[in-house]
Amino acid sequence: MARLSLSKSALHKEGRQLKTYQRFLPSLDLKRKQLIAERAKAQQALRDTDARLAELHRTVAAEVPMLADHEVGLEDLVHIEGIELAEENLLGTRLPVLQKVQVVRRAYSLLARPHWVDRVQALLTEAVELRLQLQVQQQRLQRLEKAVQKITQRVNLFDKVLIPKTRENIRKIGIFLADGERAAVVRAKIAKSRRLAQ
Repeated sequence: MARLSLSKSALHKEGRQLKTYQRFLPSLDLKRKQLIAERAKAQQALRDTDARLAELHRTVAAEVPMLADHEVGLEDLVHIEGIELAEENLLGTRLPVLQKVQVVRRAYSLLARPHWVDRVQALLTEAVELRLQLQVQQQRLQRLEKAVQKITQRVNLFDKVLIPKTRENIRKIGIFLADGERAAVVRAKIAKSRRLAQ
């Protein structure tokens, strides 16, 4: 680490740095608060989607107990044909957004399978969409967690390290310069008294 120069130019430099740090700290803190609010929204959205998925599981258990019959072939009833993902820039953090999910219901013989397979197909479509939405929301939350952690570290760096260190440097330089001025005044008085004594 560079040694602190105890001069007036160093004092002005430290003063400018302190003003800069104090000017940037409020904007960083505001960004941190906004990211925390967005993280809370993402957590709530994740909980809501999870609750909808749990409700869907209860609906399946209540409405379609026939799923326990393994003799009816239910594989390949639905498949994902396409997913459209986009990115949203939120305060410098790139977050995934699920734009569209294209789930295709496969045709099947109405005479070969029971009538309740239509309801199963509809519930499977909804479940696939909810699971994809849940995955995207989990990614959003992870990215927001990282962003909050990073901005919190920056706020703490300014608030707890840089600003106090700069203030301490200003104090040290001020004391050194004040001591130097007092010593110069004392030397001048001693020299004046010696001149008068001669």
